[in-house]
Amino acid sequence: MEIRLDYGIAQLIKHNEELCGDSVEVIRTDRASIIVVSDGMGSGVKANILSRLTVKTAGTMLKMGGDIDEVIDTLAHTLPVCKVRNLAYSTFTIGHIRDDGRAYLVEFDNPTIFVGHNNKIVKPHQVSRKIGEKNINEYFLKMQDNDWLVIVSDGVLHAGIGNIMNMGWGWDRVAKHLEETYSPLKSASQWAEETKQLCYNLYGEKPGDDATVVVVKARKPRHVSMLVGPPQSKEDDYEVVNKLMDGTGTKIVCGGTTGNIVGRVLGRQVNVDLSSNCDNIPPIGILPGINLVTEGAVTLVYALEYIKYGTKLTELKTRKDGASRLAAALIEADDIHLIIGTASNPSLQDVQVPAIYTYKQHVIRDLVYTLKQSGKNVTEEYY
Repeated sequence: MEIRLDYGIAQLIKHNEELCGDSVEVIRTDRASIIVVSDGMGSGVKANILSRLTVKTAGTMLKMGGDIDEVIDTLAHTLPVCKVRNLAYSTFTIGHIRDDGRAYLVEFDNPTIFVGHNNKIVKPHQVSRKIGEKNINEYFLKMQDNDWLVIVSDGVLHAGIGNIMNMGWGWDRVAKHLEETYSPLKSASQWAEETKQLCYNLYGEKPGDDATVVVVKARKPRHVSMLVGPPQSKEDDYEVVNKLMDGTGTKIVCGGTTGNIVGRVLGRQVNVDLSSNCDNIPPIGILPGINLVTEGAVTLVYALEYIKYGTKLTELKTRKDGASRLAAALIEADDIHLIIGTASNPSLQDVQVPAIYTYKQHVIRDLVYTLKQSGKNVTEEYY
């Protein structure tokens, strides 16, 4: 079964420090995802540099096809060891998760990974071995819908020491917290943020160490089929509409003229939803069989800006306007198929939008690039 991953990353910086000594790198390859979490020894600038070096080195090597033995050997020869405590200057956890669900996890001196299904912690088979001078733990899993992983740095386990809990939060208590707070409706980002906030409270709002929570939730792929703009030739109207309706997942239409074409081909009336009206963004349309119908030019520009500048999904979902709904649908999607009409639209030249968006194709090209950069699988057809 194909899976996709929902990520959530939340971090605390040690009290009175400017930089977090933990680093996280998430890399998307053609058919897999790579997650690297590193904890630099100590805190502040030095720890940040060492952990960043670790995640960048490991992530780049794995993306280029290197195996874990090569990665660890390289790190062993790159990162120093503290002569006083005989400890590595940086620890790490690496996850390599394929789209077919096969997952390989390896950890070096980081807390044991939390692995769960629904609201229960599971204990995967662990293999311990030595690579060079480093003792590592490896796990081989087959992930499916509603499986999850939580990777934490030791700052999470130590929360509460000398304050609320004498021995700190600890692995078992964190595991219980994860079981009690799991919800299939909760995003990975929400879950990570909740866990970080509790950690912050246990520290008495003055974290004694850097703390990182990385949540990875497996789920079924989310598909979007999207028709943007009318085709250059009217003879293609029926073909583009049929392709849209034959597509999988959420169906979206962008453009007033395009919406009317879809309505005409399907023999259905397009109605305007005035409750979705916004100061700068035209209202959406309602068309049976289509999940979202928006105006074209202005809506696309605003949706693109929301995605590019990282507007939170939770915030977008509270809004009713077309651009927010479009941005939310694209952010949630994994596989996006765009059916793009190339007929010119003079309306773009009359609207007060940035100069780069004078033509529709500029907007679409920027949108495709932005979505691909964020790890989406985007395919395009032009008419």
